[in-house]
Amino acid sequence: MTAPKRLADPHNAFCHDVDVHIDGKPGGPLSGLAFGAKDLFHVKGHRTGGGNFDWRDTHPPADETAWAIEALLAAGATLVGKTITDEISRGIFGESAFYGTPTNARAPGRIPGGSSSGSAAAVAGGTVPFALGTDTAGSVRVPSSFCGLYGIRTTHGRVPFQGVLPQAPSFDTVGWMADDAEVFAKVSAVLLESEIEPVRPGRIFLAEDALAVAEPAVAAAVEAAVARAFAQGTVIERVRLSPTGLADWSSHQAALQGREAWTTFGDWIDSTNPRFSFEVADNFLRGTRAGPDELAAARDVREQVRERVHTLLADGSVIAVPTTPFAAPLAGQKRSTMWGLRTGIIALTAISGMAGTPQVTMPFASVDGLPVGVSLIGPPGADEWLIGAALDAARRGVVRA
Repeated sequence: MTAPKRLADPHNAFCHDVDVHIDGKPGGPLSGLAFGAKDLFHVKGHRTGGGNFDWRDTHPPADETAWAIEALLAAGATLVGKTITDEISRGIFGESAFYGTPTNARAPGRIPGGSSSGSAAAVAGGTVPFALGTDTAGSVRVPSSFCGLYGIRTTHGRVPFQGVLPQAPSFDTVGWMADDAEVFAKVSAVLLESEIEPVRPGRIFLAEDALAVAEPAVAAAVEAAVARAFAQGTVIERVRLSPTGLADWSSHQAALQGREAWTTFGDWIDSTNPRFSFEVADNFLRGTRAGPDELAAARDVREQVRERVHTLLADGSVIAVPTTPFAAPLAGQKRSTMWGLRTGIIALTAISGMAGTPQVTMPFASVDGLPVGVSLIGPPGADEWLIGAALDAARRGVVRA
């Protein structure tokens, strides 16, 4: 570990109460690339703040470094800092009550999305070429969409969560984002411990109920982007994913996730009475209200979702959806307005959350000059295949709309 180096941070993406700089191993495949890590990833000898000063101040420095950080350092990448996160990863908008909201360089005056907000802001603003995040209910996919980045929610359990502050273990995944498809693929090869080759999907199911959740302009832009990026040599079919509606799927994820999050943090909350933003406090309170019958029903629905989605994807097909139902909302809106927006976001992100599947979002669409992500969902374990599809499209000249 070298001496900390003060990092220029024009987009308020980094936690400046944690000075971390670790040079990567010389000569690795990621040599010369710097990265930030969401402040849920442990770095030995440093406190993991989790986006909340009360959590930071009531926990000792970490006694281990996260597996994902160690893997990147061994591959030659240099860690230049911890990035801001919504408190204990319980937000989706990226508005931090403790550090201030990171700025979205691709959509000025608008939120970056969360909870991996600092990671997305740092990459979109050009401070680092890639960054680590976590994704439980959209925390990599949403900021990647709002900030115009490549991003991945990995197959649940595919990348070790060792050394990462958990939230809801049956949903938590390690993810990452990058501004360039080639960098995205290189980082992915290291963290997935697998080769990434460009591929082209044989069949894409365009999810009609996901398009219906999105604003009409977003749905049209995403559908056009899918045709532009993948129509050559790919069969595109329309399908409805949920017989009961995607909002039903997301409500069951909310019950399970909320209860798990309370199990993770409830004792600390009870004993510490920490400060929380309204949204985060509300999320925790909701998590205490799910009773045994509701949780049992949610587990049953999750199994049904997995059977439905895995069956659709059994032959190597993929599902295409808008990553988010709209472009990045304006910053500073009323809490009641933002809560309404959250509902649509989670209806889309719960597809992979409930199914446990990998999802890659690509910056191939825009509305009124604002980025909107286009996502591919594949079967469990197909992470590198989805990245290969994004890489193939980028190499064929499919760029930001």
